[in-house]
Amino acid sequence: QVRVEESGGGLVQAGGSLRLSCTASGRNFRAYAMAWFRQASGKEREFVASIRWSGGSPRYGDSVQGRFSISRALAQNRVFLQMNNLKPEETAVYYCAADSGHLGASTDYDYWGQGTQVTVAS
Repeated sequence: QVRVEESGGGLVQAGGSLRLSCTASGRNFRAYAMAWFRQASGKEREFVASIRWSGGSPRYGDSVQGRFSISRALAQNRVFLQMNNLKPEETAVYYCAADSGHLGASTDYDYWGQGTQVTVAS
């Protein structure tokens, strides 16, 4: 069982920045891939970024490439999502997820957090 918990959401002006944090715990969580998704009201859940605890190249959704950055802090058991130049249409609940296998964009991850609200004001 792996547990993930998000923090760091809030209200930000368009063009601003925000950093989300995901804390992981549980059995063998370091073997899992970690990802961020987001879901706006009335829309499907969308892949944002993913990374492995072991390192390697992270992956990003097309809409956030070049503006968002995912990283991990092994000593803190945390994965971060740095979001820059935010847009109002990126207002959504942001979720952290963990999977024992893939790093991909599909939503079939094994474990999910409760989500944290990010609101981008125009």
